Amino acid sequence: MLGMTNEQVLEFNREVIETFREHQGVMPESSPFHGNPTLLMTMTGARSGRTLTSPLSYATDTDGALIVMASAGGSPKLPAWGHNLRANPSVTIEVLGETYEATAEEAEGEERDRVFARMVEALPRFGDYQQAVARVIPLFRLVRN
Repeated sequence: MLGMTNEQVLEFNREVIETFREHQGVMPESSPFHGNPTLLMTMTGARSGRTLTSPLSYATDTDGALIVMASAGGSPKLPAWGHNLRANPSVTIEVLGETYEATAEEAEGEERDRVFARMVEALPRFGDYQQAVARVIPLFRLVRN
């Protein structure tokens, strides 16, 4: 995330994951994710091969797939989890008290535009993230297997 070292991001994520699980996915007022739909995505590291979990805000697509945006809070760099999904799209999702397997599909072209509009409708600040960077921020649809 913007302005944080890798170690700081890992510690931040660890605390959010712990809070998420303690509260069955409903983030309390003390959490920076409070008020945002939040999921946990467990994936395989692109380089390390390790199992990694990231807390992410999401929107829901018209077909029920979940949409996540690899914004890293408006950072000019793709977050590590974006690289991981490109290399290993099979993921486990924890959301709304449910855990299931899914496949991450990167949205491109007109599909990306449609999914981006859906994300910004649900979470307007994500539009600000795209405006703040030169890179086209990837969006992924998490489709239940």
